[in-house]
Amino acid sequence: MSSASRPQHDRPPVSITRLAEMKEAGEPIAMVTAYDFPSAQVIEDAGADMVLVGDSAANTILGYDSTVPVGMDEMVMLAKAVRRGTKTPFLVGDLPFGSYEASNELAIASAQRMIKEAGCDAIKLEGGGTSAERAAAIVQAGIPVVGHVGLTPQTATALGGFKAQGKTAAAAIKVAEDAIALDQAGCFAIVFEAIPEAVAEMIVAKLDAITIGIGAGNATDGQVLVFFDLTGLNDGFMAKFAKRYADVRGEMRRGVEGYVNEVRSGAFPAPEHVYSVDPSELEALRQRLNREDLESNYSWDWEPLS
Repeated sequence: MSSASRPQHDRPPVSITRLAEMKEAGEPIAMVTAYDFPSAQVIEDAGADMVLVGDSAANTILGYDSTVPVGMDEMVMLAKAVRRGTKTPFLVGDLPFGSYEASNELAIASAQRMIKEAGCDAIKLEGGGTSAERAAAIVQAGIPVVGHVGLTPQTATALGGFKAQGKTAAAAIKVAEDAIALDQAGCFAIVFEAIPEAVAEMIVAKLDAITIGIGAGNATDGQVLVFFDLTGLNDGFMAKFAKRYADVRGEMRRGVEGYVNEVRSGAFPAPEHVYSVDPSELEALRQRLNREDLESNYSWDWEPLS
């Protein structure tokens, strides 16, 4: 779809101030995780408030078995593509595994790449504890930070796999401690993933940060889902908290199957898909091709490599 035919939204770019106003007014924040230019365009046209370039791209579009292998270069490339497709939503870029844990200096350098090279408005990192220290350092460097508690995919193995967190008092206290640490570190927003709604509700009440839920119920200030999940582009595992709003993958498959079948049957290309040529030009070409001395007018002056 061309830019001229795409829907136009006369909204100013979403800022942290605007997000804070939405939180204060109880206006739910809609966030979508995306990884490429065309998806970003769709999200822009749909009027979402925030876009996250998530390291889940590792599994979703890069073919890795987990989020761990994806690196900064790949994340910056994906974030740049999403930035080119968005004008209005607030853009957050994930810091991938290994790009911030070792030191505050590494964390700041990685965050700076996301802002300077990719054009993100903020970065996101996972977990509390040491991650809260890294978040504080990045905030002090002048870069907005989104925290992430509960199910943190980068460390899912240590958490016992991809399952809900905070289902016991001890586990819920750990989630609360992580969230409070990130809040006190200066994170302007925190993602709550795969946490019982009642637990999330109690923790959210203790925080100043904007809260975004993914499998945390309605207690948070907003919600986030992965573009590939909500559109049906992903036909693999779907988490309990995901909802499919369309069957885009099915439509794509039907389209490609239709193309393949028509190529094999000879129905495509049809006359309306074929370019024409003036008969006089065609006759001149035919005469030239019929000459016995036909040869290329091009010459090459090169010697084969020894």
